[in-house]
Amino acid sequence: MENQEKTVEVLNDLIQINNDRADGFDKASADLKDENIDLKATFDKFSSDSRANVTELAGLVGRNGENPDTGNTILGSLHRAWIDIKANFGGDDRHSILAECERGEDAIKKAYRDALQENELGEEIRTVLLKQQDGINAGHDAIKALRDAQAAL
Repeated sequence: MENQEKTVEVLNDLIQINNDRADGFDKASADLKDENIDLKATFDKFSSDSRANVTELAGLVGRNGENPDTGNTILGSLHRAWIDIKANFGGDDRHSILAECERGEDAIKKAYRDALQENELGEEIRTVLLKQQDGINAGHDAIKALRDAQAAL
């Protein structure tokens, strides 16, 4: 029973941070100025990827006899508020946008690393998390490459 509770806790944490990621990319996409509109497709894809992750994770929670968490983390909400404040004070240039997105990507990468260190996870769950982690890592690397390219200009 304790094993199942820990598994559900780990899955719900990942649901929340994927919700944060999706909402963060939705917000960043909606706030883009015309000169950065080329980022919209990238941001929309990563948001969609995280929503798909949430659906998959919620199914795993349900198979463990629990209801999935549908919320966000407090830190994710604070991060989006910080992006709003920063944008209001001139921090909405391309480099700033990408740097804030990378900070969010760093957080979700850490969440997956931490989750996969849990010994209680079954093989099916571990396989799903590893697949999702690959997508998260690819997203992080893409954002970092865009940020680095912008910094080089």
